[in-house]
This record gives sequence, structure tokens and C-alpha cells, in this order.
Amino acid sequence: MRHFLTLRDFTKEEILEIIDLGLSIKRNLKQKIYNNELKNQTLAMIFEKSSTRTRVSFETGMYQLGGHALFLSNRDIHLGRGEPVKDTARVISSMCDMVMIRTFEHSKIEEFASYSKVPVINGLTDSFHPVQLLADYMTLVEHGMHNNIIAAYVGDGNNMTHSWMMLAAKLGFELRIATPRGYEVNESILQEALLIAKESGAVIKTMNDPKEAVKGASVVTTDTWTSMGQEDEKEERIRIFNGFMVDDAMMSLAQDGAKFLHCLPAYRGLEVSEEVFEKHAQIVFDEAENRLHAQKGLMVWLDKQRNQ
Repeated sequence: MRHFLTLRDFTKEEILEIIDLGLSIKRNLKQKIYNNELKNQTLAMIFEKSSTRTRVSFETGMYQLGGHALFLSNRDIHLGRGEPVKDTARVISSMCDMVMIRTFEHSKIEEFASYSKVPVINGLTDSFHPVQLLADYMTLVEHGMHNNIIAAYVGDGNNMTHSWMMLAAKLGFELRIATPRGYEVNESILQEALLIAKESGAVIKTMNDPKEAVKGASVVTTDTWTSMGQEDEKEERIRIFNGFMVDDAMMSLAQDGAKFLHCLPAYRGLEVSEEVFEKHAQIVFDEAENRLHAQKGLMVWLDKQRNQ
């Protein structure tokens, strides 16, 4: 049984295979070709953290593949409200063909997967957001930016940063991470990524100067400074992250033709300026759309692995 909890669990070849499959499914969709790869199958979508893009992309994707998706919020199920995670996993996986979970603690999705009879997909945890990185890399492939990547991540050392580290480590490109002091990436995840990078040839650097990270980069990316559940810290974070906005001055330090990515929602005037966002709006919204196609590729891939 293969689950998709973090990119750490996949080889470079498997990641690229999923991307290629997603691109193929996308091309077919644009020609109105529906192959119904998951006909009559059901995806359970468990949301302990709400999301526009995650719900729309998984629900639409499952429909386009010929299956059906069930939306389950924490008000609809007993997960975390008395019933053990392992019991919820046993029940849902006995009735559905695949499960997507968007939750807080990564340990919860790991426990769920260990008791599940069907593939489990990480729609986001506090530690990782791997489906977003599939979409990000697919977008770079489509825009011809996937060769000789020098990526700069500017902002909070969060689940997006950790997933960028795993993607870089697996695919073997250079990643520079700039965070304010005290908001660095998780040290154990960093060490794990560095260990993988020794085999792939990836270069992963962490620093506190965003200009140093962006200088000469071909891809610049960021995320909101205040994630869900951190609302009480918003004003303090705005003060501490002063100087970390990706604006025209910062982008001017990157390579000519460098691309800007953002997983959305984007807060203009905070982590990115209005000018930079609008200049790169096309690729950012291609990136958003590719959540749909990358995840369809992933679900079809996981189903094939289960049936081999």
C-alpha cells in the first residue's frame, strides 16, 4: 500500500512519473477527453482545516476521473472528538477507495495511514504540504523552468518550506531558504533533507537574509506569514517579517526572467507586493489550476500501485 504523506517517501523517478501522468491527464482534459480512470470509486475528503483550493481541486478531480468525493468536516465525523484515529481509519477505509486528509498534526495522518486499507493523501499538515509541491513543479515544467533550478524561498519556515526542501533534495536542485531569526525550518526535517541531498546532489542552504537567498535565483517563492491557527500572532509576525516582502527591488536581484510562485491565498502588501504578484499572476494561477491536474495524476498513480 502506497500513501502520499510526504515527498520523502518517493523516489525522483516516481515524482516525475506522477507529474508526467498529471500533465497527460491535463492535456486530455483540454481536448474534452475523459478516460474515467477512477470510475465508481469514492474519495473521502477529511477537512480539519478548511481550504478553497484543496476542496475544489480534489472534488472536481475525482468527478473528472469518473469517481465521487465525499466532503467530511470535523463536524461531520468523530475524528478527534472521542473516537480514536485508528478506528476512524478502519471504518472509512472499509467503505471508500482513497482518503485525503487536511489536518494539523502530521502524526495524526501517519496514524490514520497506518490503519487504513486504502491510499491516504496528505492534503496539508503543519509539517508538510506535498500536493502543493507537485503542482508547483508541474507548473515549472510547463513554463520551461524545471532545468537547473535555483529556487529561493522567502518567509516563514513552515510546511511549505519543508516540502520545498524535500522536493529539492529528491530532484537534486539548489534551494535557498531565508527566514527571520526564530522562524527557521524544523531542524530534524532539515537534517533529513540534507542527508537525502547528499545522494541527489541537491544544495540546500538556510539563512536569514532574503536578498542573499534571491540573488541569482531562477524561481522565487513565498507563503503567507500567518498560517491558519496563528491569527493571534499576526501583528507580531508582521513586525518581525519586515523586510521579507517579495517586491520589485527583491525580484531585481534574481535572474532575468525569474518566475515568482505563490501557493495562495496571497496577502498583497505583506509577503508579496501588488506589483510583483500582478506581473506574475499568469504563472501563479497556472500553479493554482495545476493542483487539480497534479492531484489527478497522483490519485491515478496511487490506484495503479494498489492494483499491481
